[in-house]
Amino acid sequence: MNLFSKKKNVIGVDIGSSAIKIVELKDTKKGYQLVKYGIAPIPSEVIVDGAIMDSFAVVEAIKNLLAEKKIKTKDAAISVSGHSVIIKKITLPAMTEEELEESIQWEAEQYIPFPIGDVNMDFHILEMATGQPQMDVLIVAVKKDMINDYTAVMSEAGLNAVVVDVDSFALENMYCINYDVAPEETVALVNLGANVININILKGGTSTLTRDVSVGGRQITNEIQKHLGVSFEDAEILKCGGEVSGVDAKNMDEIVKTASNNLVTEVQRSFDFYLSTVQEGRIDKVYLSGGSSMLKGIVEAISERTGISTEMANPFLKIGLNKKTSDAENLKKDAGLLCVGVGLAIRRPGDK
Repeated sequence: MNLFSKKKNVIGVDIGSSAIKIVELKDTKKGYQLVKYGIAPIPSEVIVDGAIMDSFAVVEAIKNLLAEKKIKTKDAAISVSGHSVIIKKITLPAMTEEELEESIQWEAEQYIPFPIGDVNMDFHILEMATGQPQMDVLIVAVKKDMINDYTAVMSEAGLNAVVVDVDSFALENMYCINYDVAPEETVALVNLGANVININILKGGTSTLTRDVSVGGRQITNEIQKHLGVSFEDAEILKCGGEVSGVDAKNMDEIVKTASNNLVTEVQRSFDFYLSTVQEGRIDKVYLSGGSSMLKGIVEAISERTGISTEMANPFLKIGLNKKTSDAENLKKDAGLLCVGVGLAIRRPGDK
């Protein structure tokens, strides 16, 4: 299966650990236009570290969302992340893409911590200057069991998974179609999910570091539960600024701020690691996405801790809206959740 994979439209299906997000775009002469989108929450523990633990719950959520939003498109692009996904940038002797196709398994075997027969693998040549003896290659390997689980739930939901991508690269796709990419600018795309933080640092629009960190907004929910003695569901409501009958939430801001420090620290550590590996390296801008990016004060906290200008990513900055099907107010509220879905919805089978 092509991991990094003009053909007919696909829908982007982002299977997250707290919600399923579906995005449908139309490619027009004026650029992409949003056709429909939908978000369906799923119970905790349905997805753990990217692995599907309750396939029935995922299938039902997708089917209900497709029916509710009257989405008829059957071909879909999906993405994966977590410990079963390995992304490495390696340097190899210069060769043609055809030659690399034949030798990539042998070249990559030393970098993949799983038996090579247990993974699906793809590659992308990042840089190959004419006449140079070496080239940079990005290799991606995903355990076959994980891909089989994801494609199986798609099939059971009546969809065809025609592209399998990686969350970090879907973010990159979203960024590159919405923002002007400056050759010398380095930006960090940070997707703060419920259980995982996806980080992709781009220089001039090319990925230089990707990392998945196994922390997320669910840890904040757990802290609220511990401090206030409430259920998981009530803690989620309180975390998002809602009210729960009979619960005194006067210290909520302080609880969330303290619990958010772990997320901010992990982001800073990833930035520090990147800056320690590149000469004269810098990060000019941070774009946040994901459900936990909407936590009160998180944008300011990351900006203050890292000293880097930080803002919410806008996945519809250069995408037209269908006024018949798009509620601008709800879309603005949901935009942070849809960045991966938008990046998937522009994919096509066989593309790179």
